[in-house]
Amino acid sequence: MPLFKLRIEAADLDAGRSAAGHIGEVIAPEPLAVTLFEARPPAVVVEAYYTTPPNLAGLGSQLAAIAGLGPPTLEAVPDCNWVTLSQAALPPVEAGRLTLYGSHHRARFAMRRLAIEIEAGEAFGTGHNPTTAGVLVALDDLTRRHRFARVLDLGCGTGVLAIAAARLIADIPVFAVDNDPVATAVAGANARLNRVAARLHVLTANSLAHPALRRAQPFDLVLANILPRPLLALAAELYAAVAPGGIIVLSGLLNHQAREVAMTYRAHGFRLLKRQQCTGWTILTCQRRG
Repeated sequence: MPLFKLRIEAADLDAGRSAAGHIGEVIAPEPLAVTLFEARPPAVVVEAYYTTPPNLAGLGSQLAAIAGLGPPTLEAVPDCNWVTLSQAALPPVEAGRLTLYGSHHRARFAMRRLAIEIEAGEAFGTGHNPTTAGVLVALDDLTRRHRFARVLDLGCGTGVLAIAAARLIADIPVFAVDNDPVATAVAGANARLNRVAARLHVLTANSLAHPALRRAQPFDLVLANILPRPLLALAAELYAAVAPGGIIVLSGLLNHQAREVAMTYRAHGFRLLKRQQCTGWTILTCQRRG
């Protein structure tokens, strides 16, 4: 299978994360993978892999609003184990008290209680995307100020948010659900790798109607790092699944998409606690009214 590698230099990690987020979630065609590499500090390199080459001129214009990016370049790459190769230089991610790292940094971080090993691969969620990093920061802040007894990671991908919740909050059940069986298989493997599998329940489901999720309700903390359309569709279901006074963190939103989502959740019985912006993306923290 022919592969094409897009490469963009970014002045710093924030610019790189923003570019990676747009390339991975907004700009067509969808890449097979997007990675960040350390370059000359503080600069980073964004790389994305495609089976169909993107239009460089169009892509460049769509990224023009992000400051600190160099011009995109594209080259053909040999057919090889590109996933393994492309992840090898991913830097660790610091998000509040949490550190996310790949296996190539295991010797450095494995013994830290709030360090999480996540290997990039087929499922979304390594912490390098600003939406994931933003939710991790929000989660860290919430767990400092609130007590939670039952947590749900909705659209879990690699399971990184659920694993972080299990690490930050001792002795509670955490549920991770995704409609992609590849993602839930990866999440389950990551839960075992990070020694939280006994408390982390991974489910493959299309909605909150899964019997195990119904039995687990109500949740007092829900993390949903997905996209605006499914978030809008889930507002009523989430209201029913969350305990009065419970908190939800919504992400996967470009800044201009956040207002509609916030208004929809307000209409369904939530109040906005915090709006956090991170290099073009917004994270909304809301609380269910009694």
